[in-house]
Amino acid sequence: MKKLIYSLTLIFALTISANTVSAAGNADKVKTEMTAEQKIQLKRITDRVEEIKAMDKSELSRDEKKALKSELKNLKQEARAMGGGVYLSVGAIIIIILLLILIL
Repeated sequence: MKKLIYSLTLIFALTISANTVSAAGNADKVKTEMTAEQKIQLKRITDRVEEIKAMDKSELSRDEKKALKSELKNLKQEARAMGGGVYLSVGAIIIIILLLILIL
């Protein structure tokens, strides 16, 4: 009975991980072209990031540094939203690894 439960759990976990891997593989194969507007937006984002990197941050106040940091986070989120793709969170990866360790 115990072997049956372990084998069913293993099959279930492998099925889920296989679907995730195949979804990630398909995301690489299907490349969507960016529109001209999206390219302009991405260029604006990269220019702003380079501008922030080139700044002399030693003369900025604490509030100004916080504002720059939050702006960079927002720019990063915008760039990711344009790129698309499938992402696995660290928590999901840890849970999968723990399940595999427990099963095996």
